[in-house]
Amino acid sequence: MSVLDRILGDTREEVERRRRDVPLASLEQALAVRGDERPFSEALTRPGVSIIAEHKRRSPSAGAIREGSSVADVVCAYERGGAVALSILTEPHHFGGSLDDLRDARSATRLPILRKDFIIDPYQVYESAATGADAILLIVAALEQRDLARLYEEARAIDLDVLVEVHDEEELDAALEIDADVIGINNRDLGDFSVDLNRTFDLLSDVPAGKTVVSESGIDSRDAVEELERIGVDAVLVGELLMRAPDPEEALRSLGSPFSEPEAPL
Repeated sequence: MSVLDRILGDTREEVERRRRDVPLASLEQALAVRGDERPFSEALTRPGVSIIAEHKRRSPSAGAIREGSSVADVVCAYERGGAVALSILTEPHHFGGSLDDLRDARSATRLPILRKDFIIDPYQVYESAATGADAILLIVAALEQRDLARLYEEARAIDLDVLVEVHDEEELDAALEIDADVIGINNRDLGDFSVDLNRTFDLLSDVPAGKTVVSESGIDSRDAVEELERIGVDAVLVGELLMRAPDPEEALRSLGSPFSEPEAPL
């Protein structure tokens, strides 16, 4: 059984537990008083390479990443450092995240928020919106085509943006079949968690013009960001590098975030 298979099995059990605790009808009621809109997709199309900064407590491959820090401290540092959006990892069993992390991030900053999790059920789509997410991640490797299409349509129907994540040509074809607007190319293989930045270079030429492209995983230097900008990537998602940094704000600035430079005096 792969790491992804184990995560998906735990996710199915977790969804059923949460569904018992908070019925879908309660989530639908919460949407009626949903807070301010923070367009996620629009934030990724600004000049230069936009940076989505991720809050991630741990991972199956890296173990614990940042002990003892609050979500608010981290995401506020990201906002000061020039991130255009946040990715909040909410998967509890393998990544140590929670929906409370998403709520805390929502309260602490004005940045749009991607709920990064293993979304496999429409319940999670409504849960994401009710909790304060502006966008969700759909991982093609985790879904059958019909489920991918259904979840995408459910999200767009309630004004959630969607980052559709692919890792190979077959998965890219699946994303294009549902006409996904924002495509994330994950440089990490979810089968064995190995990382190869060339994955973005290999797949980018097959993405039609007009799509927003996000490169995910393995971005660890300003040189890498500049090279991705050169080939036409719109945004990068960076997590572990920033979470391990003594000063996440400065680490983000060092990647060349286009909005992190101080304004010149008048």
